[in-house]
Order: sequence, then C-alpha cells, then structure tokens
Amino acid sequence: IFTKSWEKKNFLQQLEEIGVKSLPIVTITAAFGGLVFGLQIYIAFTRYVGHGSEAYSGPIISLGLAKELIPVFVGLMLAGRVGSSMAAEIGTMKITEQIDALFSLGADPNRFLVVPRTLACIIILPMLTLYGDFIGILSGFFYNIVLMGVNRHVYITNTLAYFEMWDVTSGLVKAVFFGVIIAIVGCWQGLSTEAGAEGVGKATTRAAVISSVLILIFNFFLSKFLPGSVG
Repeated sequence: IFTKSWEKKNFLQQLEEIGVKSLPIVTITAAFGGLVFGLQIYIAFTRYVGHGSEAYSGPIISLGLAKELIPVFVGLMLAGRVGSSMAAEIGTMKITEQIDALFSLGADPNRFLVVPRTLACIIILPMLTLYGDFIGILSGFFYNIVLMGVNRHVYITNTLAYFEMWDVTSGLVKAVFFGVIIAIVGCWQGLSTEAGAEGVGKATTRAAVISSVLILIFNFFLSKFLPGSVG
C-alpha cells in the first residue's frame, strides 16, 4: 500500500499515536469497567437469584464485557482522544495552508493524511479491544473472587464452559467498524475546518461528538445483526 519511505514512516507514527499512547487510558477504563460490571452482576445475582449463586456469574460478566462494554468503552475513549486529535491536526494544517502545499507538491492529501490514519485505526482498535477484554475480565474476576470470596472453582469452570470465542470475535468485529468511524469522522472534520482557531475548536468538538454518537448507534445494529453464537 505504501510505496515510499515517508508514507511508511507516517503510517508507523499513526500506529504509535493511536495505539501505544492510548494504552494508559484503555487500561484504566477497562479495569474500572470490569470492576463496576462485576460489582453490579454480583449484586444482581445476590438479590434476585440468591446468596451463593454469584459463582455462576462468570460467563455473564465475560460475555457482557467482551461483546458490549469493552468495545464501546474503547471506541468512546479513542473517539475523544484520537478522533479529536485528528480533526485538530488536520484542521490546523488546512488553515495554515499546509494541505494546499501538498497539492502544489503533487501529493494526494487523502493518501498522505486519511489513508494512514484509517488503516492504523482499523488495525489498532481490535488490538486495544482485545487487550481491554483481558483487563476487564481479569478485573471482574478480581472483584468476585478476591474481594467478595466467590467460589473460584465454580466461577472459572462455568466461564470456560459457556464463554465462547465468538463472544470475543464479535467484539473485535465491532472494533473494526468503530475504528473506521473514528478515522473517517476525524479526518472529515479536519478537512472541513473553517478558517481561524475557532474553526479548529469546533471541528475538534464535532469530531468527538459525532464519532461517539455513531459508535453507540452502530453498536446497537451490530449487536442486533451479528449472530449471538457460532457453532
């Protein structure tokens, strides 16, 4: 895809910016998301099923995190951090006429600006989601087993028996769509920036808001039409 050294360098920079620099916020979000979801499922089982039934909550916690919460959490966090950053960076380039300079040099701004960011998001979002799944599920395990003293053997056995690989895969499929949304909206808002610092600020805000809303909308339809189980 990238035939020139500067194109490859630009792509690698985007991988670092979107992926490596997002690890801290994904770690914190997934950890506390897993803890609070584990807490609420524990309360629900205790209240509505009965004391001692919490040991059977493992598959529900893992499924809910992997299929729904972690992909959405990661998508929303990156919409705010990465999508807005793309809009601000490209918007600044536009109002300072750097994009016009690319045209004058015979370079395609879409190939230089949009393609590397979109591909990087498509690659990185599933990877961050998978990492978030691990952190979130581990946090749910920690809350129930370590803090609340749930039966470890029953919890782990049921999780391994009923938690399917497709539960993880469907979340990764969502992450690909979310990555495309974040990159396209961020670049679109950046390229549509109006003159002045105020225009950059508005583009940054619109990128974060539009991306977040689209992620929530797409999450519903993907949850609706992706099969609940395979096999």
